[in-house]
Amino acid sequence: MSHKESIGHRVKHYLEELVEIAAELFYELLTPPRGHGGGGFFVFWGTLVATAGIGFLIYFKQIPVPFGTLPLRVFDVVYTSYPIWLPILLLKLFLELWLKYIRLDYIKKAGEVLLEIRIPKEVTKTPKAMELFFMAMYETGAVEYNETYWDGKVRPWFSYEIASFGGDVHFYVWTLKKYQNVLEAQLYAQYPTVELVEVEDYARRKVFNPKENFTWGTYFVLQRPDPYPIMTYVDYGLDKEMEEEYKVDPLSTLLEYLGSMKKGEDVWIQILVQAYKVRGLKEGQLFSDKNWIAEGQKEVNKIMKRDPHTKSSRSQTKTGFPIIPTLTEGEKKQVEAIERSLDKRAFWCTVRLCYHADKEVIHLRSSSVSGLLGTFRKPFNSNLLNGFKLGWYTDISDPTKDFLFLFGLKNWAMNLYIPKYARLMVDAFRRRSFFYAPYRNWQSKPYILTAEELATMYHIPGKVVTTPTFERIPSKKVEPPANLPI
Repeated sequence: MSHKESIGHRVKHYLEELVEIAAELFYELLTPPRGHGGGGFFVFWGTLVATAGIGFLIYFKQIPVPFGTLPLRVFDVVYTSYPIWLPILLLKLFLELWLKYIRLDYIKKAGEVLLEIRIPKEVTKTPKAMELFFMAMYETGAVEYNETYWDGKVRPWFSYEIASFGGDVHFYVWTLKKYQNVLEAQLYAQYPTVELVEVEDYARRKVFNPKENFTWGTYFVLQRPDPYPIMTYVDYGLDKEMEEEYKVDPLSTLLEYLGSMKKGEDVWIQILVQAYKVRGLKEGQLFSDKNWIAEGQKEVNKIMKRDPHTKSSRSQTKTGFPIIPTLTEGEKKQVEAIERSLDKRAFWCTVRLCYHADKEVIHLRSSSVSGLLGTFRKPFNSNLLNGFKLGWYTDISDPTKDFLFLFGLKNWAMNLYIPKYARLMVDAFRRRSFFYAPYRNWQSKPYILTAEELATMYHIPGKVVTTPTFERIPSKKVEPPANLPI
């Protein structure tokens, strides 16, 4: 017999959702955004301050205002204009729900596969080989209007993952089933000695129970605008052929730390990737994406203090001659890095991390999480260029905790929302869902990383990585020659 929820249970669930939405809205309104994109915040508060100022002026100057009839007039305007705004609102809601339904059905029918990359002892290739692989996997997935709005067709995306199970480190790639052969062919083309094996999804084996284990998850976001690249393997000199003992692999510290996890500790790192293109109405978006190349060129012009049209200096002498700006070494490095980045294949990306600890090792969670955050970010962060910082995470923010503490609600809110956020994060991780429903842009927004940057963050490590728990296979298994006598 199926279980049916009571009306009281449903009402309680809806109230919890409303409280959560109100809390998130309250936090977003009061906390200024970091970095770029804070225009909406300042417009909102500027309007609020201006409205309050006008209100005080009206009050102290005793200016008569028809407050009695004002609400009726506002309601009358809203009511009489409903033939305009109501159809637009209903069409928007219908399209959102319809696209969600048909896309989920399309993804389910497409199927998925998780492949483990088993790495041999001898790997002499540089991360440049991985960059060529990412360039070959640049699948934009063109669609037509009927495919988007009737078939629910979605553009392909991939998930490149590193996982540690009690210190046992593994590399994985997730993809839709139809792209499995293409992915295998391109990876073998660059790394012929690796072994790709279809395996059971490790994320589905984990059972999250707040009373028995601890789960914490986060997003990593960029510190600066997208055109600024992170530190890449080129900055480490890995684009040049050199002896293995002289190589400095930016992944080595991360893999070493993942290998130090204790029994009962799991770490999952997920890099979700989709080929960059300016998406618009044909892809199911009302507003088109930003032009990443134009944004990068704008940053170059800003650093060089030049006119974007004439490419000459904005500043001029009294006689009308342009003043050529003198760039510092850091500014030259920024311009060179941005222009090199603009010449690469670009991808929409997001990076997730999940940490799990069983009850026996739950006391290690604080030190383990702090170490993981540091070892992941430090090899890729640059003061002059770009880097990663902590985005949203499965906890209540410190300002919210301080506010709730004043009313004695801190522990109540933490016990309610932290397990809920963790459960949602694990579910999003299992589904590899971010670019489409059910977790489309959930708690974060995609940003741009190039093939070079991706190859730095995810590549087949050579012998320079000597983590003891990082198991390597003796050699790749191959099929016997077809011409052997029977």
